[in-house]
Amino acid sequence: MRASSICGSDIRAIYREHLGVGAEAYQGVVAGHEPCGEVVEAGPGARRLSPGDRVVVYHISGCGQCEECRRGYPVGCSSDHRAAHGWQRDGGHADYLLAEESSCLLLPEPLTFVDGALVSCGFGTAFEGLLRGRVSGRDTLLVTGLGPVGLAAAMLGRHLGAARVIGMDPVASRVELAQSLDLLDVAVADPADLAEALGSATGGRGCEVTIDCSGHPDARLAALRHTRHWGRCVLVGEGGTMTMDVSPLLIHPQVSVHGSWVSSVQHMAELLELLVRWGEHPGRIVTHRYPLSEAGTAYEVADRGQAGKVCIVWED
Repeated sequence: MRASSICGSDIRAIYREHLGVGAEAYQGVVAGHEPCGEVVEAGPGARRLSPGDRVVVYHISGCGQCEECRRGYPVGCSSDHRAAHGWQRDGGHADYLLAEESSCLLLPEPLTFVDGALVSCGFGTAFEGLLRGRVSGRDTLLVTGLGPVGLAAAMLGRHLGAARVIGMDPVASRVELAQSLDLLDVAVADPADLAEALGSATGGRGCEVTIDCSGHPDARLAALRHTRHWGRCVLVGEGGTMTMDVSPLLIHPQVSVHGSWVSSVQHMAELLELLVRWGEHPGRIVTHRYPLSEAGTAYEVADRGQAGKVCIVWED
């Protein structure tokens, strides 16, 4: 291992609650489902990787045979063979990790190990959501929730061509971080100010694409409410509920709502290539780095919800 970042799902479903059912059924394994490192040894069946290769690890291993796996989405595998690093099989918060060759994607230069760790879940998740929303230069993009996935969505949305990127989060430090990284054209820290800010930015028409990365019911509703007629609203943030008045918010404006989970293996490989082409480094959103010996502190910082991305590093 060279870098292993902490995901909001780790905080929500392991650090706080230790969920024992479903895809997040934590089985007492080594945590960490955002791993990146260097191949030390390849097994006898390996045909593509060799010692010394730098790799990002797609964090779910499936059966390889079902429709979801064959589509490149082992995250959706429902067989007994499905196991996620950090949940049902050992993850990246250790010196070494055992992974299938099919789960390992080559990390291209000049991306760092920290960049790769962030792609392995958070940035991959944001990228998949933006692809689902078909973001292009014709669109104004609204991001609700500026935690690490929201920051990733804002950053990647710019590169995908969004004409304007608007971000909202009630945590002032997150808004300030997004502004300091030049990720937003319009920043909103008070949800009560969102309607006025969007009215000024879009002429009252709303945003062609909105993406909620918070999982908070109010933020989800705000994203849907401010989606332009015939626009696309993407829900990425995990957990929670959503209650809405269906006709005025969904049916009459003919809005498309997309649920998006984790990137496919192919889209993750595409993202790695695009980051090099764009000259972008996901590691820009990392605010705290700790050695493995200080993992407890790393989780405490991530749990406060005030930081950008928190990462455990062996070397950068």
